[in-house]
Amino acid sequence: MIVGVGIDVVDVDRFEQTMARTPTLRQRLFTPLEQERPIASLAARFAAKEALAKALGAPADLHWLDAEVRTDGSGRPSLHLSRSVAARAEALGVGSVHVSLSHDAGIASAMVVLEG
Repeated sequence: MIVGVGIDVVDVDRFEQTMARTPTLRQRLFTPLEQERPIASLAARFAAKEALAKALGAPADLHWLDAEVRTDGSGRPSLHLSRSVAARAEALGVGSVHVSLSHDAGIASAMVVLEG
């Protein structure tokens, strides 16, 4: 059963400008593992976190660092949930989280599907 679906798109250049204007944003939005990625990849990860929040119903108490996009050896992304995000997912009965990322032509996008 589908519990939630979320999608988000990010303009990579605008995201990069925002990150440059506010240097502390990198640490507030991304885990240390994520912070090492290039800007297009960071924009896609931000889109994934936004899409996840939408799929969870966008409660105000979610924390950005409680969702981490990880990539396996073949390049397949997954979302690792902890603390506030994991608690919300559990409350909704989420059993599986699916994520797809893309970035091309200056746009980063992500889609998240939550299954019960």
